[in-house]
Amino acid sequence: MSRDNLLLGRYSMPNTAYHITVCTDQRRPIFADIYYARLAINELKSIHDANFVSSLAWVLMPDHLHWLFVLRNPLELSEVIKLLKGRTARQLNLAMNRQGSIWQKGFFDHALRHEEEIKPIARYIVANPLRKGLVERIEDYPHWDAIWL
Repeated sequence: MSRDNLLLGRYSMPNTAYHITVCTDQRRPIFADIYYARLAINELKSIHDANFVSSLAWVLMPDHLHWLFVLRNPLELSEVIKLLKGRTARQLNLAMNRQGSIWQKGFFDHALRHEEEIKPIARYIVANPLRKGLVERIEDYPHWDAIWL
């Protein structure tokens, strides 16, 4: 799907829950390295701590991120993702002593409708390592969190 097609129908509403997926450039498994994963996770947490979003659940896979959050003011959805990508790219490029893209352009998003349940989507997100065969139990995967713990 082209980046332009991803923008069609995208809207940004505060106090709305979003499930987003962001992939690394060329699906490189950057986050298989625990140090690089922790750099990215720290940026997720700083965006939450700044109250731009309220994180509900996330999982950082080797080559992509699933993140469920409620959007807060003053940033729009695309600005939150731009902030995440920019901060993590700077940190990771510095740590890897390199320059270049860390993330693919664009992102996938799904705004949750009122009738949708958040917990099943959160379960889907955190179970991603199980479905990919990375672990046999979710407790064994180090890069995820959910508010219901």
